[in-house]
Amino acid sequence: MPFWKGKKVLITGHTGFKGSWISIWLQKLGAEVMGFSMEPPTSPNLFSQAEVGSDMQTTYGDIRDFNQLKQLICSFEPEIIFHMAAQSLVRKSYLDPLETFSTNIIGTANLFEAARSVCQFV
Repeated sequence: MPFWKGKKVLITGHTGFKGSWISIWLQKLGAEVMGFSMEPPTSPNLFSQAEVGSDMQTTYGDIRDFNQLKQLICSFEPEIIFHMAAQSLVRKSYLDPLETFSTNIIGTANLFEAARSVCQFV
């Protein structure tokens, strides 16, 4: 699809299952992809096995780190952002609900605020 060719796309959570798949597809469609995520938590994992990161930029970090996220958005200047970063494991959410809340809610707010503070709206 010509729409994606050359588009600068940031994907949060690109080392997860869904993030890895969207990274693969967007690379195949010609997008310039940057991923921001924690390192894969398991081995083996799709991100490593499919060598998803071989043709894209990867920055490892925590979505709750506002300054790192803002700096990444400022330097990469994405045209499109896919937000896939989350703590999505149900059992883990029961064991540590505050971490789940912090990652999913505060992390999302960090992304929105970082994008808002960096982007120039017309």
